[in-house]
Amino acid sequence: MYKYDSIDATLVAERSAQFREQVGARLNGELTEDQFKPLRLQNGVYLQLHAYMLRVAIPYGVLNGAQMRKLAHVARTYDKGYGHFTTRQNIQYNWPSLVDVPDILDDLASVEMHAIQTSGNCIRNTTTDPFAGATADEVADPRPWCELIRQWSTFHPEFSFLPRKFKIAVTGSAADRAAIGVHDIGIQLVRNDAGELGFKVFAGGGQGRTPMIAAMVADFVAKRDLLAYLTAILRIYNLAGRRDNLYKARIKILVNDLGADEFTRQVEEEFLRLKDGALSLPQEEIDRVEAFFTSAPADERPATAHPSSNFSRWRLWNVKPHKVPGRAIVIISLKPHGGTTGDASAAQMDVVADLAEQFSLDEVRVTKEQNLVLPHVAQADLAEVYTALEGAGLATANAGLASDIVCCPGLDYCNLANARSIPISQEISRAIERSGLEEAAGELTIKISGCINACGHHHVANIGLLGVDKKGVEFYQLTLGGVADGDAAIGKILGRGLGASEAVQAVITVIRTYLDARLGDEPFVQTLTRIGLEPFKEAIYA
Repeated sequence: MYKYDSIDATLVAERSAQFREQVGARLNGELTEDQFKPLRLQNGVYLQLHAYMLRVAIPYGVLNGAQMRKLAHVARTYDKGYGHFTTRQNIQYNWPSLVDVPDILDDLASVEMHAIQTSGNCIRNTTTDPFAGATADEVADPRPWCELIRQWSTFHPEFSFLPRKFKIAVTGSAADRAAIGVHDIGIQLVRNDAGELGFKVFAGGGQGRTPMIAAMVADFVAKRDLLAYLTAILRIYNLAGRRDNLYKARIKILVNDLGADEFTRQVEEEFLRLKDGALSLPQEEIDRVEAFFTSAPADERPATAHPSSNFSRWRLWNVKPHKVPGRAIVIISLKPHGGTTGDASAAQMDVVADLAEQFSLDEVRVTKEQNLVLPHVAQADLAEVYTALEGAGLATANAGLASDIVCCPGLDYCNLANARSIPISQEISRAIERSGLEEAAGELTIKISGCINACGHHHVANIGLLGVDKKGVEFYQLTLGGVADGDAAIGKILGRGLGASEAVQAVITVIRTYLDARLGDEPFVQTLTRIGLEPFKEAIYA
């Protein structure tokens, strides 16, 4: 993984010292909350319903053991003993005291971490495939390109005050486990007919109150031109994006209003002015960054057995193929049945740190599904890893299954939310476990958002739930058919909103209806496409 150079270290240390002064000014009354707000947002500090929240950046979701252990220390020392991993591959702490935040930032800086650009109208944490560098289906490892984007975008003076927040995702695989189709900019590594590595670039995707799928704006951008092309897109958006209306400020609105062809024409025109200039990436710099991201060696030891039938189920769902012989990718589910999605205790984070150092070449990944990944585990060590995870309450065998629910914090924490997300997620998880349908249904995504901002990504779930407020009463609107990975799709609204208990039962009814109508091993979306929404409507609303 990438290691800070002197510029990175100086930048983070100076920002931490600056924020310490700003916090002091707020606490002694020199700054009002309104004056302090833009300063705290630049450092990842939000004011939620009950307390300040700190969002820590995990660039492209990659951590080492020391960093994970430091996150555990922050949870134990400054919060209530846990952290919440997010859909942007970051971590949030929901209960820090403002006076402690500068100390937290200093602690994070000691292990090359920070909270810069995790909020505000800037380029946010670039995300990628949590299997990057470990999966056989990628054209090339996307992580070096994420790192180059991080270095280019951090404190970029031209793009520090955009019309709205801006999100970039990069994938090296057509399977697209980074969901590039619903990002402001999505980047797919590809090879042209000559075998040269480059990028297919998409723009204008997003969720929220106006969900849209990104349009392709370039079918091949050469490696040296990536930053120039991204700059061209950002410049068109920065100049022409709506600043008069918060709800129309995202780049997706601009792409839709101009039309993909006209937007692309303007980008290409700007790109031609930048091409072959100062933004061209020297091959030497590409090689330098790529050198930090090494491949895992093969492991010729034979795979070990485990006497527990639970181990077999865990291996079936939570262990994925690795491109290197003798190794495997292990998904650590943060979704115990009835638990809080994405939460990990300090003790659990310490266990994961130990496992990363001992069994995964000192590397952990955070996923957009709010789970963790050990990307390089030897097949021979799977039984030992499972035993340790089981002892820490981290061995739930449901990765990709219906109870692997994605969920925003909702009205339990967020002052933007209309409804609670966590309790209904817990009830749905318990109901799925009781139903006995989970394994039969196979891979099936459920995502829940507490408001239209869609932090729970409900638009791109096979089964999505959106919390709404009707005269002070919480209801949940169901959508079906959304897809995040691969060929992205926005789910369709099924019908009227349902009360919490009705919504829980409706999810089980949708799963039963799917299983009754499925042909063979047909995936959920394929069955839905074939039979339409009506059978599901009748089953729920009749």
